Amino acid sequence: MRVSRRGQVDPFIVMDVMEAARAAEAAGRRIIHMEVGQPGTAAPAGARAALARAMAAGPLGYTVALGLPELRAGIAQLYRRWYGVDLNPDRVVVTAGSSAGFILSFTALFDAGDRVALGEPGYPSYRQILRALSLTPVGVPADPANRLQPVPADLAGVPDLAGVIVASPGNPTGTMLDRAHLAALMGHAADRGIAFISDEIYHGLHYGDRAVSALELGDDVHVINSFSKYFSMTGWRIGWMVVPEDQIRLIERLAQNLFICPPHASQVAALAALDCVEELEANRAVYARNRALMLERLPQAGFARIAPPDGAFYIYADVSDLTQDSRALAAEILDRAGVAVTPGLDFDPVRGATTLRFSYARTTAEIEEGLARLAAHMAQR
Repeated sequence: MRVSRRGQVDPFIVMDVMEAARAAEAAGRRIIHMEVGQPGTAAPAGARAALARAMAAGPLGYTVALGLPELRAGIAQLYRRWYGVDLNPDRVVVTAGSSAGFILSFTALFDAGDRVALGEPGYPSYRQILRALSLTPVGVPADPANRLQPVPADLAGVPDLAGVIVASPGNPTGTMLDRAHLAALMGHAADRGIAFISDEIYHGLHYGDRAVSALELGDDVHVINSFSKYFSMTGWRIGWMVVPEDQIRLIERLAQNLFICPPHASQVAALAALDCVEELEANRAVYARNRALMLERLPQAGFARIAPPDGAFYIYADVSDLTQDSRALAAEILDRAGVAVTPGLDFDPVRGATTLRFSYARTTAEIEEGLARLAAHMAQR
């Protein structure tokens, strides 16, 4: 049977690493997981209890396409609490994870063949979702001097752009755009008539100054967020987006047809999760301890060229002094040290052969063991 050209996307290498780690575990080995951006904690207890009550009360089914009104209102209140932004809940669209948000955003904003800029290193699925929608991803190499975040000068020489997507805190780097730099990027996009998409799924996970939302600086943007990271709900597949008021009905029509609605059960849990502040902040305190351990001990193990992480739960290391093949190095570390890490090729097709990403989203005990294994392996290498 024939297949489409747009279906020929690249693999998500971190998922391949996860499978290799799973196979090693199935063979009886204990693997320390530093490859995947997934919290080691469960969904908040209050969220799980709320879902149990809802399931006991009656069946769960379809909701309206844009999500439960009470959840949309709760998310709008979160913007007031975190950023001091007075957000109309009608602009909030609940989605089946941030991935559905990207599909809705890209479909609503761009026509087939449009060119969309994305900073590199960056989340690899941006590129592949764009390709699957017959759009053209345009990688923009970010400079280490700019904390591996794009700046207007990076975009200035790139012609014929219909859109740009940025992430702060970023994946894989954990670096953030401060208010001035985010405003400069948004201003550049506005001056050129470029649609601006802000990926904010790691908001809440910061270790100094908090992240700035694009909604603090303007309304003519798409903001995409998720309950996966700060709220520790990856497998629940629940996220949201915020869109301009004049695009609400446009997004609603797309959501109705593409997804019908987000998962009802996950929406119930997400609404309760918004109030589980104490538990979520305790999780963040664990990440902060893990981050400190990583910044101290990774250099001792030979991984000294590190992007300065402000948020999320990643360390992105330049390993060009160790290898020109990060995939082979990651495979070696998994095989000989029993630690799963992600080669940078996922995040930067050009420069990623000399970088690795380390996640510190698991328990502190696991991070300590993983760091000890890394140090022992690299000392014998």
